[in-house]
Amino acid sequence: MTLLREVVERPLDPGYAAAAQRRADGTAPRLPWWRKGIVLAVAAALGLGAVWAARELRAPTDGAGDARALLLEQVEDGAARGEQLRADNAALVEQIDRLQGESLRGSDPEFLEEVQLLTLNAGSARVRGPGLRITLDDSRDAQAGEPGAELGRVQDLDLQVLANALWSAGAEAVAINGHRLSGLSAIRSAGPAILVDLVPLARPYVVEAVGNPGDMSARLTRSTGGTHLGTLRDSFGISVSIEEADELVLPGTTARTLRHAEPLEGQTGREDR
Repeated sequence: MTLLREVVERPLDPGYAAAAQRRADGTAPRLPWWRKGIVLAVAAALGLGAVWAARELRAPTDGAGDARALLLEQVEDGAARGEQLRADNAALVEQIDRLQGESLRGSDPEFLEEVQLLTLNAGSARVRGPGLRITLDDSRDAQAGEPGAELGRVQDLDLQVLANALWSAGAEAVAINGHRLSGLSAIRSAGPAILVDLVPLARPYVVEAVGNPGDMSARLTRSTGGTHLGTLRDSFGISVSIEEADELVLPGTTARTLRHAEPLEGQTGREDR
């Protein structure tokens, strides 16, 4: 209890109080100049040592720089290979469509017409016509990387809502940044990136829809999609631009997945067991 009372009642040691009183009275001994020099030199050495240590710790080692360069090279090679494979896939799809048309044009033109209609509805055929072009872009603060501006970035949900609203407004075909949407297309996010059928997109996000531009614009304005676009523009500063286009050209999707197959009439086959 005595120790606690001393701490509470006399928090300052008597020696410190006496030294402060001597300095106030002017009777405190003067510090020699050489001691002041030693203190200054030690302080400067400690400061320089701290700066040197911080610089050495922040500077990347040669091995880390080489590993980062190798990783960047692998990423660039993988991206280039992916683009080449997509281009090859698109060329093969066009070749399949051409051979299919040549084989059915003379033998079964009615079936060829049915196939062309199905490919149009499935999003596999190229579409040309008037429509709407809607451009979404991140807010200025989000583009500048300002803290707390994450809500000003276009999200995958925004593109999902817009695409569904355009389908409901009467769009015959929809594409995002040149990637055609089909009934099996998926709009997702991977971190800050937005993916359409596993293909990353870059801002700005251009959504094109083929159809009657006047009717689609009016229906979009009255729909929940139009309300969502207004909220993005007014509340989060996201840039929203809507314009009518006299002619849009949307490529067909190259994503082909065989779900089921039926034999043609008059064809026989052997079942393997």
